Amino acid sequence: MTETVLYRKYRPQKFKEILGQDHIIKVLESSIENGNIAQAYIFAGSRGTGKTSAARIFAKEIGTTINDISEIDAASNTGVDDIRALNDSVNTLPFESKYKVYILDEAHMLSKSAWNALLKTIEEPPRHVVFILATTEVNKIPETIISRCQTFSFKKPTQKVLKEVVSSIAKKEGFSLETSSADLIALLGDGSFRDAQSILQKVMSASKDKKISPEEVELVTGAPKSELVNDFIRAIDENNLELGLGVISKATEANIDTLIYFKLVLHKMRSVLLLRNLKSSEEKLQNEMTDTDFNFIKGLALKKSSKINSETLLILLSYYDMVAKSYIPELPLELVLTKLIS
Repeated sequence: MTETVLYRKYRPQKFKEILGQDHIIKVLESSIENGNIAQAYIFAGSRGTGKTSAARIFAKEIGTTINDISEIDAASNTGVDDIRALNDSVNTLPFESKYKVYILDEAHMLSKSAWNALLKTIEEPPRHVVFILATTEVNKIPETIISRCQTFSFKKPTQKVLKEVVSSIAKKEGFSLETSSADLIALLGDGSFRDAQSILQKVMSASKDKKISPEEVELVTGAPKSELVNDFIRAIDENNLELGLGVISKATEANIDTLIYFKLVLHKMRSVLLLRNLKSSEEKLQNEMTDTDFNFIKGLALKKSSKINSETLLILLSYYDMVAKSYIPELPLELVLTKLIS
């Protein structure tokens, strides 16, 4: 396997390679085709959604060479002096392009005084300058800046898109990735291309035979074993509080991320409802899971009077956000289990 970091090796080089952001790419392509280039853009969205890649491609598509593209890490250059230096540089003409493009990554990290220093330049930039501010927290950017920029909101890629991406990369790297393994990696990627590719690289590095099973993904990533997730769901279905609390205790002792554990529980319970109410989903779900997991959820789906239903799933969802805020991460799981079983 190449030593190159996967998310760099497979970084999109053209607009058509950016997945899941068609609503943005179409507008940018149209503006380039019509020659309507704005002088300031904000690319907002969660980490790993393609903001910086889109910024680089946009700069390239408007004819800007590498010598006229400046990428600035705003997290490391937060002060007013850094922005004053930038303001001085914008007045010099491009070396060999029509435009000079400034990409400010993590733009929300700039200080208040830095924003004040940048405001005048954003408001009246030289005609040869284009600013692209990439941020994960657009709410921290001053309204005076936002009002002078075209803002594009990048969506998290769906699990289906992430699954296709990791499967494609694994194949190109000469690895055999089971469907259920790709599904788990996509789920753990949590809506980030970069995170999903980093997880894939970690798993590939640990693989001895280039055949990646779900068990290997669980082992390398620290994701909960399938039985731990199934037993939690079984505890709800059987009204067995002791079983459920015991499973949570085992997951905690194994140092499993509670948020990931909860997410996998929700994912499987949703699969039960889909299998019960949407017959056409059976083949898809069967391909995405191990035989053991599929037989488990199918058995629950066939039960006529099961507590694994939409009402239960709704209650679980209401407790999900509490995990990240809780002083004791497993406490919301224990509380919701007690509520459902009692």
